[in-house]
Amino acid sequence: MFIILVYDIKEERVQKAHKICRKYLTWVQRSVFEGEITEGNFIKLIKEIKSIIDETYDSVLIYKFRTKNYYEREEIGVPKPSHEDFIY
Repeated sequence: MFIILVYDIKEERVQKAHKICRKYLTWVQRSVFEGEITEGNFIKLIKEIKSIIDETYDSVLIYKFRTKNYYEREEIGVPKPSHEDFIY
């Protein structure tokens, strides 16, 4: 499946959330991630996110698509550099 994940998390937990999301998805912008993910990895991602957030304060939104075929993204303004733009 293809997902878009967006979070609004208290500042002291943002770095942990960012690290977890980067394990499974591509960082798009600030608190926005997207990518293809297996059902197994999706379950792991949700479990890890739930372990660090405060569900009475933080918010995580996940948009699921069966495939990327039904997804279209339009960028306006300066795009964030892709991880493919970096030389390791």
